[in-house]
Amino acid sequence: MGRRLVPLTLDNLQDLPGRCRSCVFWELDPVTGEAAVKAGTAELEKEAWISAVLLDWGSCGRVVYVDDVPVGFVLYAPPAYVPRAASFPTSPVSPDAVQLITAWIMPGYQGQGLGRVMVQTVAKDLLRRGFKAIEAFGDARWERPACLLPADHLLAVGFKTVRPHPAHPRLRLELRTTLSWKEDVELALDRLLGGARARKEPVLRPL
Repeated sequence: MGRRLVPLTLDNLQDLPGRCRSCVFWELDPVTGEAAVKAGTAELEKEAWISAVLLDWGSCGRVVYVDDVPVGFVLYAPPAYVPRAASFPTSPVSPDAVQLITAWIMPGYQGQGLGRVMVQTVAKDLLRRGFKAIEAFGDARWERPACLLPADHLLAVGFKTVRPHPAHPRLRLELRTTLSWKEDVELALDRLLGGARARKEPVLRPL
């Protein structure tokens, strides 16, 4: 099994699941995002966002391939590039951290070490850029795969709560801890990145 982790660019954006390519939940503020969805321009807005972040900040994601088949991805960026982050009651993200926006692994490819390798790859990238941690807004009432990752699953892979909230706590993972991860976190990562149950199509869309 040949596997590759490739930086996300406009050239491989089409390898993300269809719903994710047209989802601008994080990339636009709530009002602008809703207008883009109604106007049918969400996918163009997503491309514009990726392009702007790439030009200004650099790589903001990774796409995972197994035997040249795209099977997962992770998206991350400083909160200044994530307008939706400001609308959360537990914002802002710490200045020494990057926001984990969302991530997913295709059912059928979980349990193969891909989640661990993906997160470790992101950690190495961000450590080289001088960041110490990655933070995320968790969903404490999570029921199905969506734009927010489940808070319980984030805690299971080492995130710690830094701003509690009954619905959307902010959690933090020190990047250096990810570099020594062993296989014993694989099940937790599968649950985090793949959802509680296998699905034919990921459901990553605005809540």
